[in-house]
Amino acid sequence: MHDFIINLLKGFPKELATFLIALIPVTELRASIPIAYRVYGLSAFSAWLWSALGVFFAMIVIVFLLDPIAAFLSKHFSIFEKFFRWLFEHTRRRTNGKMEKYGEWAIFILAATPVPFIGGLTGALAAFVFGINWKKSLPLLLFGTMVAGGIVLGITIYL
Repeated sequence: MHDFIINLLKGFPKELATFLIALIPVTELRASIPIAYRVYGLSAFSAWLWSALGVFFAMIVIVFLLDPIAAFLSKHFSIFEKFFRWLFEHTRRRTNGKMEKYGEWAIFILAATPVPFIGGLTGALAAFVFGINWKKSLPLLLFGTMVAGGIVLGITIYL
């Protein structure tokens, strides 16, 4: 998959390619940092920065635009109503214990955990689903993403 992404973004500036790879929900910064550092030859700081910015941009979109987009699509297309109902129920089931135990800090924990199907976008989705105000959620999500990026960068450099 990494080769496909690298070839797809061939010709893009390395920083922009890193940013775009970080936007992809499955890859996020787990792939963008190693690719930026090892393939594109970006400095450790640049790989971390552009990756964190890409994930954070996606988080901002989720926090601010998911509700109006979901409402519009659900209103006009029944398949989206079913999809969003499933997505929200799945997110609630998957994160509810963490939300009850850690409160708003649960979204930091989700964002700071750089493993597949948990991470920044899951944290942003949980913030949306559980109605956490953007003034509280975005700083926690950003800090969590920075921590996750540091973990991935450390693994990338030292392994």
